[in-house]
This record gives sequence, structure tokens and C-alpha cells, in this order.
Amino acid sequence: MEHFTLREQVIEVVNKLFIYTDEQEWAKLQSEVFTEQIQFDMSSLGGEPKTAMAKEVCESWQKGFEGLDAVNHLAGNYLVTINELTADVFAYATATHFKKAATQGNTREFVGTYNLHLVYTEKGWRIDAFKYNLKYVNGNVELV
Repeated sequence: MEHFTLREQVIEVVNKLFIYTDEQEWAKLQSEVFTEQIQFDMSSLGGEPKTAMAKEVCESWQKGFEGLDAVNHLAGNYLVTINELTADVFAYATATHFKKAATQGNTREFVGTYNLHLVYTEKGWRIDAFKYNLKYVNGNVELV
């Protein structure tokens, strides 16, 4: 059986966040990544920070991905701080969206950082706070 350090366990959950999102594994996001309720902040893309249910976040992302042929997140430069049963992770990330039918360029790219907070639960580490900090968007923003 493999043994992972606490840091590796935390980063594994963060990697699952991006992989399961790209693969649209909404049930896995809800059961393996998020707590049931999340402090959710993507205000750098518009809107306001809010408390949301994991299911609501996944449904919103699913709707946002409609019509896309592929989504690909690349994340790294993790800075991890663990304090007993909580952890904070800072990460760089790029999200590329691809739409084959777009006529003004097939991709748009979101470049930014994430501030994630995790708690240790009976199911393991889970994300309970999520903040995205957009640096810039590149490409065919509307994918038209």
C-alpha cells in the first residue's frame, strides 16, 4: 500500500479538482474533492463571492462547458501550508477551452491563480473554499 505525505495528499485533491473538471466527472468532484458547501469566489470573472453547494458549482460548470469540445487545465507552482486539520494551497493555473466549430479561433485561454482552502474530514482532505484570481484571457474569448 502506498503512503503519501500530508502535502502529497493535499496536492492529490487539488489535481483531482482540475482533472475531474476537465473530464466532467461531476459526481467525483462532489464526492472526492469538495465539501458539501463551499466558499466560492470567481469574482475576478464577474459576479460576487458566495457560499454555494458543491452540486450547484458543478451544475454551473457543466452548463458553462456546453458546446465545448475540450477543456484542459494545467496547474502547478503549488505553495502548500498545512496546519493540523486544515491546509491552504496557492497554485498557478491555465485553462484552455477548445471549440472545433468556432470560426474566429478555436481556443480561449484563462490564465490566473487559485487560493484553495482544504479541511480534513472523515473522507480525507476536501476543498471548502475556492478563489480564482484571473490575470488575463487570451484568444477567441467568446469562442464564436
